[in-house]
Amino acid sequence: MKTNVIEPGATVVKQPRNRISWRTIIPATFLLIVVFTSVFADVLAPYDANTQNLKAFLTEPGSEFVMGSDALGRDIFSRLMHGGRVSLLVGVSSVGVAIIIGVLMGIMSAMIGGWIGEAIMRLTDLFLSLPSVLIALAVAATLGPSLLNVILIIGFIYWAPFARMVRGEALSIRELDYVQAAYAVGCGPLRLLWLHILPNLVNTIIVMATLQIAAAILLESTLSFLGVGVPPPMPTWGMMVAEGRPYVELGWWTVLFPGLAIMITVLSTNLLGDVLRDRLDPKFNRAR
Repeated sequence: MKTNVIEPGATVVKQPRNRISWRTIIPATFLLIVVFTSVFADVLAPYDANTQNLKAFLTEPGSEFVMGSDALGRDIFSRLMHGGRVSLLVGVSSVGVAIIIGVLMGIMSAMIGGWIGEAIMRLTDLFLSLPSVLIALAVAATLGPSLLNVILIIGFIYWAPFARMVRGEALSIRELDYVQAAYAVGCGPLRLLWLHILPNLVNTIIVMATLQIAAAILLESTLSFLGVGVPPPMPTWGMMVAEGRPYVELGWWTVLFPGLAIMITVLSTNLLGDVLRDRLDPKFNRAR
């Protein structure tokens, strides 16, 4: 049997353990709760989200209503569950649209190059320089409030960061030795892209998508708060804050609980994005 012998005076390097820290457990637990309650809101919600009961006008949190009721007597806890469904759907779907557009534009700019690549990058710079909230507000007000419109608007606004990131990574990967060797032995551009470039972009795209989902949820809440997002009676967290704002002195809970839901969901998503970046981005690990 072969044994490892440590020579006297040799330096023993301890290998870091891959532990799961609170930075992963706490945000992941909260997001799992949000996803679970949103998906099964029809079963878990104690009341219908849109049923009005004027006798329960601004009822304080208690045994009847866990988080109180709003000015129309609707249960805030039930509306939070259904509102989380809208926020998650908009966040994931809009970022999916942004990934499709951004990856396609970034790959075209990197692989084709020339004036086409420069034109794509100048268009990307234009979108990056635009204030996202103002543009989304203007377009949403023009097209009208709709769930599909909100998803498409946010997706078309957030494609530019993906395009710039994909182009830079693709240009770096294209110059690697094994990619150049594959090209030298006759590997075509499409095969080169599919086998060597896109697989090396997956981790970076996942990390950026996680961070962009938080931004998309925040933008959707802003649009709903301003009245150009998802139309009623479908509950959203931003709309709940807007509806409770006139009654904040009489019922603080109408604004507090949906505001906390937005804040904690966005914060948890950003924390998970940081954790994924630490684990999946090799350049960040080397920098550390």
